[in-house]
Amino acid sequence: MIRDFGTIDVLYLIAAARWTLLLTLVAFAGGAVMGALLAILRVSPFAPLRLVATLFIQIVQGTPLLVWLFLFYFGLSIIGLPVNAWIAATLAFSVYGGAFLGEIWRGALIAIPKTQWEAGAALGLSFLEQMRYIIMPQAVRSAIPPTVGFLVQLIKNTSLAATIGFVELTREGQLTSASTYKPFAVYLTVAAIYFCLCFPLTQWSRSLERKLNVAR
Repeated sequence: MIRDFGTIDVLYLIAAARWTLLLTLVAFAGGAVMGALLAILRVSPFAPLRLVATLFIQIVQGTPLLVWLFLFYFGLSIIGLPVNAWIAATLAFSVYGGAFLGEIWRGALIAIPKTQWEAGAALGLSFLEQMRYIIMPQAVRSAIPPTVGFLVQLIKNTSLAATIGFVELTREGQLTSASTYKPFAVYLTVAAIYFCLCFPLTQWSRSLERKLNVAR
């Protein structure tokens, strides 16, 4: 049954945006844990650990995000581990986020002058102690702006979860468009909601970048 695109449809789209935000937050949390581990491994003094982290990051970054969604959603089912769309999307975006956050944070870590590492070693600190007490507190400042920028990209990339049936903002837009036959109005509204989600973060990222550069 075809119906007009009205206020109730806009409210449905806004309500669906909460799943976009929830998926983003859960995926970012999972990606942050994985990214922190990868960043530490990438600057580790042990070559095998650096190699493993590098290979993982290269594989994930060199593979389309859509492939990871299909891999977790369809691939796990093939080997007898059926998962729903929510779990598959969370796993895929966490892996994706971990690879990119790992590289972002690695860049922040290696930006710290080598003399800081040498000073920590001279004090008798272990590698992990140097990271905790000397390197990380300094690296956080330069890592925040690109991290917030990546969060914006993650919000927009969650739209790919619609391909496995997860009903977030984009998927709700597809369903609404199919029932109203007003794709222009529907997707214009969807775009406006994405803009409202991403624009404040983009401005915050730019503001942080300016402030932290001045602080240097």
